Amino acid sequence: MMILKDILYKVPLLAVAGSTTVSVNNLVFHSRKVTKNDVFIAVKGTVSDGHDYIQTAINQGCVAVVCEHLPDTLINNIVYVEVSDTSSALAIMASNFYGVPSANLKLVGVTGTNGKTTIATLLYQLFKNAGYKVGLLSTVKIMVDDAEFKATHTTPDSITINSYLKQMNDAGVEFCFMEVSSHGIHQKRTEGLQFEGGIFTNLTHDHLDYHSSFAEYRDVKKAFFDGLSKNAFALVNVDDKNGLIMLQNSAAKKHTYALKSYADYKAQILENQFTGLLLKINDSEVWTRLIGSFNAYNVLAIYATAELLGLEKVEILRLISDLKSVSGRFQYLISESKITAIVDYAHTPDALKNVLETINSIRTKNEELITVVGCGGDRDKTKRPKMGHIASALSTQVVFTSDNPRTENPETILNEVEAGVEPQNFKKTVSITNRKQAIKTACQMAKPNDIILIAGKGHENYQEINGERFDFDDFKIVQELLNQLEK
Repeated sequence: MMILKDILYKVPLLAVAGSTTVSVNNLVFHSRKVTKNDVFIAVKGTVSDGHDYIQTAINQGCVAVVCEHLPDTLINNIVYVEVSDTSSALAIMASNFYGVPSANLKLVGVTGTNGKTTIATLLYQLFKNAGYKVGLLSTVKIMVDDAEFKATHTTPDSITINSYLKQMNDAGVEFCFMEVSSHGIHQKRTEGLQFEGGIFTNLTHDHLDYHSSFAEYRDVKKAFFDGLSKNAFALVNVDDKNGLIMLQNSAAKKHTYALKSYADYKAQILENQFTGLLLKINDSEVWTRLIGSFNAYNVLAIYATAELLGLEKVEILRLISDLKSVSGRFQYLISESKITAIVDYAHTPDALKNVLETINSIRTKNEELITVVGCGGDRDKTKRPKMGHIASALSTQVVFTSDNPRTENPETILNEVEAGVEPQNFKKTVSITNRKQAIKTACQMAKPNDIILIAGKGHENYQEINGERFDFDDFKIVQELLNQLEK
């Protein structure tokens, strides 16, 4: 139990009805989860408004309500707290409730369209290999040192974040690396957290189903850097024109990285093969098993972050050479008949272009590049023809198929993807709605030394159709199909 007044520390209050010295059991923002002596925070969501459920929360035993406008009728023995923004209040309250756990470790946030998961996960891996206790909050999984938990969102809700950070405190974790999504920033989930640093990867076409414009999407990302303290660092990719925009109003110590532009941390690709990359970072060479120019950026960001967090340069280079690729991020296998199958999470036009250009820069052009790709349902529709255009322009054969159709008609999605294919590429493409059948067709098309790219779902072990999730793992399926075909 905690005193409400202590939980409200640093929350700007507009009005209070009742005594804030009341003891509360838990913070809850879903009315159906309210139990006796909880405080209910009425958050306005994208689908429903918590203010509509205040009475339900009271009926279930809450002792306090935090809201943006007081109900017309106030009930005796219930404490009402009025604030201007309940999402922001929830984040600050969650941090207070768990004892401001972000202050007891070095928390680094990674934001941008592509590369968040890879950078956060590899930083976790690098610092673990350096002998530290480390935490990870990512799209793929949550790690409290060695303990693994399932992730449900790229950036979880404020209560979940602080709950895990408290567990990390209890486990003696020193560093935590966290993906910070535009949704999470916009919904104030990261407010109240004390960041040691922030990393900006890049900004490309994504989430315009949620954000009204690219400018809004950019400004939401920028808000994360605006909120960093003068004691934190801000590390940005200045090969992306939005990199310097992120730094404009930030009080943090500013650092830059790039492959093409002048920057504090600079890398040059010396060799790019299917076995890995040879990079020159500032004045030192390092070999990494990660593949492709997009991973050169990721490795450079990891190197810079590790140095900014106090690791020695020679130690960082050694640790980088030991890094293993992240599940569903350019994850590949080579079959007995020398067919290379690559599974990648590329689900934006820019990410797909990066992966295909990487494969094309490595292959000898004597092999076919067969791409299996689709687009998710109930998401940004404007990227669909772009994905179709990129896949058909940069592959020798393309099988368009379902990604996660969710509640949309898969055929409609495929038609919108196909609309981006230019006439000279029509003959390269075929559409097969069933994803497993599409992967099987690609395997049947492939001859020895050919390359199959299965893009879009990466690490996901499910496919969502009509709101229902079915077991589906691209990597396992292509492995099984290639084994069957070679028997």
